[in-house]
Amino acid sequence: MKSMILATAAVATLGLGACTMSANERTAVGGLAGAAGGLILADALNANPNWTIVAALGGAAAGALVARNSASGQCAYSNGNGSYYTGPCV
Repeated sequence: MKSMILATAAVATLGLGACTMSANERTAVGGLAGAAGGLILADALNANPNWTIVAALGGAAAGALVARNSASGQCAYSNGNGSYYTGPCV
């Protein structure tokens, strides 16, 4: 539980600081936050070490992609039927 609180505080701090970051810095922070999220999820599910590594790498990739999308000004929106479209972030 202590690690969950620390991770949440770290992600919140990084999120608040994202307002003044460059695109490269947002990508790096997104990757780090995603990796931390993957590690927390793997720990919560009592995953073995191999799955923990996979979860961290997957989280890092997802976090970097989300950061890159916000840097380009494009966001993904759900159509409500299982498909998505991209458009300017609101």
